[in-house]
Amino acid sequence: MNPVSWDERAGFAGDGSEWHNDFVAAAVRTIAPKRWNTISAMNTVMTDQEKFLFDLQGFITVPDALDAAQVAELNRILDEHIAQDTPADATNKRWGNLLTWGRAYRDLIGNPRLMPFLQELLGKNFRLDHDYADLIRPNPNGEAVKGPIGTILHGGATPYDSAQYYHFKDGRMHNGLIVVAYNLCDIHEGDGGLGCVPGSHKSNYPYPAEWRPLDTLQPHQRAVFGPAGSAIIFTEALTHGTLPWRGKGERRTVFMKYSPFALSWSAAYYKADEYEGLTDEQAAILEPPNARYRGREPRWGISK
Repeated sequence: MNPVSWDERAGFAGDGSEWHNDFVAAAVRTIAPKRWNTISAMNTVMTDQEKFLFDLQGFITVPDALDAAQVAELNRILDEHIAQDTPADATNKRWGNLLTWGRAYRDLIGNPRLMPFLQELLGKNFRLDHDYADLIRPNPNGEAVKGPIGTILHGGATPYDSAQYYHFKDGRMHNGLIVVAYNLCDIHEGDGGLGCVPGSHKSNYPYPAEWRPLDTLQPHQRAVFGPAGSAIIFTEALTHGTLPWRGKGERRTVFMKYSPFALSWSAAYYKADEYEGLTDEQAAILEPPNARYRGREPRWGISK
């Protein structure tokens, strides 16, 4: 089975189609009245086609999740960190705590373009769980390069993981940890990038160990790729991993991972007050896990 591009996989070209126009209103953000209030609702929702594809596959691609100016600024900042932290001969690198990198990265917290997807997949009061960025450089000798965590598939519906799951109940999807992977550079067919097993988020059997290495793409596995500015949204219940990198340029990916409001995968929580210039809505998305009951005041540690 051949790799499938973002426009083929999502079923939309994003070039003035009805689906693309539906997202124009997503540029308008409603700010919550209180710092610890709920995340505001958006004027758009996932379409029936998008819901079907995510339920079927466990992932969906979103064209133009970032505009050209955002991609340029995110790359400019990343260039600075590469120059500071990465030896010239290093072929991969991972950074965390991206919200300290400036406004451009903090503006990804509640990207209006993706709010309809996150609210549908996680519920209105979702939270940012953790973030990181990966760099993979081509090997000068032409050999394929492995990413920061190698090329082994991980995740899946079975065995069950209470932090990373997929259910359908009461007419809607329910997810544990959800990933937004932003492409900061073009990824072409055959380059590498995200590899996955579509539909594995609903599998009743464990994924066979002998199929986990991604050195060679199996017929039932898929490569998911797209241009700079596109985003791939997938559930961590999907069996997925990083394909060996064979591209001529770099792979630059920003990962923002979100959870339902009362759930956490990471043991570290954000403190919104540590980040300058957040809107109330962005601060709400950084709230630690809790039941979002009235009168709450998030705090760290237990007081008497």
